[in-house]
Amino acid sequence: MDTVRILRYVSIAEATSFLILLLCSVLKRTVEFEAGVQIMGPIHGVLFLAFVALVFMVRGPLGWDVKRTVLALIASVLPLAPYFVERSWLREPVAAHGKASA
Repeated sequence: MDTVRILRYVSIAEATSFLILLLCSVLKRTVEFEAGVQIMGPIHGVLFLAFVALVFMVRGPLGWDVKRTVLALIASVLPLAPYFVERSWLREPVAAHGKASA
């Protein structure tokens, strides 16, 4: 599996885990459900670090300039932005790459 495809999956997983972590944080404060944060915190942390590392790994092959790289890194700290990165910046190269190898 190529790095861009892995970043697509990690991007979706990271954004989803962030939303779940935010929900767990609300539940922790309202109904004292602390287990959600204790479980989702480390999962989201690993996915966040993987997202950041993969952004740097695909930067060269995708021809991203510094601006796009910084925007992708900023996206990693915004709840819904990794969905945008996956949909807008990672789908076309994967589709083109798949056609070239077919």
